[in-house]
Amino acid sequence: MSVGESLVDRWSEAVWWDYVIALVLVSGHVAVVRAAGRGDWLSWIDSEQRVSLYGTAAGVVSAIGGLSSIAISIYLSSNGERLRAVRRHYQSELRRNWKALLVATALICMGCLIAQGLDDKTDLHSARFVFEASMALAFVRFLRMLWLLDRMMGINDLDQTDPPPRPAPRYDPGWRQRNRTP
Repeated sequence: MSVGESLVDRWSEAVWWDYVIALVLVSGHVAVVRAAGRGDWLSWIDSEQRVSLYGTAAGVVSAIGGLSSIAISIYLSSNGERLRAVRRHYQSELRRNWKALLVATALICMGCLIAQGLDDKTDLHSARFVFEASMALAFVRFLRMLWLLDRMMGINDLDQTDPPPRPAPRYDPGWRQRNRTP
């Protein structure tokens, strides 16, 4: 097993890593902004534009998050041998990942709406960083969703492209009699 496969396996098994990654991304950006006084791109735009951006992002995240329900439908409707084996052996991990994707969609939208409510002309509450945290989580969770969807579709494709199994031969006591050469 390569290092890359090991990291992906650990990431797929523990959905809480997404929160850590998002927190590290935003914390790093906040530290750079506070230390250097630069790089706060959301402060460059007007408060009204930021509020519009927060609302639009909540809508987009909701729409894209809805795609995870399509992936769940694909997974639940597929019935190939490999997918049955995946369900049998990894059912708790899959359930945890799907649920985490749906929960994250709600959390991200709530973060966008909270930022929308807190932002004003002075932005004393640093609503833009709440928005950035929401977007960082959205980015990481969407990577998870795409990865999971790709894996499930790949397994489904393998199941769908396999030739159909040949039926087991049946015992036919009269076969020899019928196929005798004269």
